[in-house]
Amino acid sequence: MTISTKLNALWEYANPRKFLALTERVLPALWVLTAITLVGGLVWGFFFTPDDYKQGSTVKIIYIHVPSAFLATSVWFMMLVTSLVWLIRRHHVSALAARAAAPVGTVMTLIALITGAIWGQPMWGTWWEWDPRLTSFLVLFLFYLGYMALWEAIEDGDTAADLTSVLCLVGSVFAVLSRYAVYFWNQGLHQGASVLRAGAVSGTDTEEKVSNVYAYPLLLCLLGFGLLFVTLVFYRTGTEIRARRIKALIARERANG
Repeated sequence: MTISTKLNALWEYANPRKFLALTERVLPALWVLTAITLVGGLVWGFFFTPDDYKQGSTVKIIYIHVPSAFLATSVWFMMLVTSLVWLIRRHHVSALAARAAAPVGTVMTLIALITGAIWGQPMWGTWWEWDPRLTSFLVLFLFYLGYMALWEAIEDGDTAADLTSVLCLVGSVFAVLSRYAVYFWNQGLHQGASVLRAGAVSGTDTEEKVSNVYAYPLLLCLLGFGLLFVTLVFYRTGTEIRARRIKALIARERANG
């Protein structure tokens, strides 16, 4: 099968009916797999790993903070891709998928900010610092709120999709800064990546890394959070498609009546 054939097969799921049929088949399995990996990772991390010799039990907040922070930026990048698909191909499912992902990304960003503050107070001696990464995360959170507000403020769905897609393009700058700020500026309290880096778990690099006793359950938590995101986006996109159909039917009935 050629690449073009595979892409054409993928584009078939831009059809709302086929997308709904797909999600109805895979969602039950996704919910189960998400529950197993997420609960397993959190239980492993919180109850079966030792306290750190410096940070004590505070270190275990990484099992929530790191996955939520990773998803906070990753969700925005996913929204960027689906927004570009909407602008170029005008597939409604892609625009609705971006809309469905926004609340998930907002919650993940908020969790990352809150857990970061909880960890930062005993470690840095402050709940908040205008660190480049922290500041860009806060701005990203505001972009998430603005994105959702713009969807709600505009009645015409296509116009809302156009404007929110443009906003997503602009906000992507802060998504990049949120993830890579520590590489752009030397100042700041936030450390660089210590798990999601080539060789961090295997030990093939020489930079400071998270011990494997913490890294392995953390990777399972990352998988669990990722599956949770996929599951919620599939579920919410289906809900958005059905809501759009109901809105269209109501408008048609009013026009005929």
